Amino acid sequence: MTNVLFIKANGLPAERSVSVALYEIFLTEYKKSHPDDNVTELDLFEADLPYYDVTMMSGLHKEVAGETLTPEEKRLADIANGYLDQFLAADKIVMAFPLWNFSIPAQFLTYLFYLNQAGKTFKYTANGPVGLVADKKIALLNARGGIYSDGPMQSFEMSLNYVKNVLAHFGISEPEMVIVEGHNAKPDQAKDIISAGAKEAVELAKIF
Repeated sequence: MTNVLFIKANGLPAERSVSVALYEIFLTEYKKSHPDDNVTELDLFEADLPYYDVTMMSGLHKEVAGETLTPEEKRLADIANGYLDQFLAADKIVMAFPLWNFSIPAQFLTYLFYLNQAGKTFKYTANGPVGLVADKKIALLNARGGIYSDGPMQSFEMSLNYVKNVLAHFGISEPEMVIVEGHNAKPDQAKDIISAGAKEAVELAKIF
């Protein structure tokens, strides 16, 4: 059975968020097209995601070194490792997220920090870091109200680019993508822009 992890990185309702609407559209079509797959949903705005602080970092480093952790270090390391284990157990992963203030929501950033562990998602070599999870199939559903694919705001796009770079670090270099942009910049075209993205999400879900 194929394990599929759906990650929602936006706490707004679908009627107020294009990335959440894409998530729900993709999820519905995926379940219909792949009825035998095991689907798990992770809402990062409902999850327990303590800040990636020095205590958590210390606990994770001590685990690798075989040192004794304090109770709080172990508690935080266990949380991070729990999310990482879930990610590693998935054959396919769908990530839906917006561009907020040129970047990703803090909850999503924290989650990605949990996943970024040497020896698990990447390893160090004499020629630099090498990803360890290249076999993962990933779909990215991203929405941004402005136009960032070209023009003067292109260099400000640190949402999709950041996530793609993190995944490339893990060895995942060619994720599938559905990108909806410009619906706020071009309100007269917003309905058509969002509708086109929704159709793209449906088609990708069928074959993902």
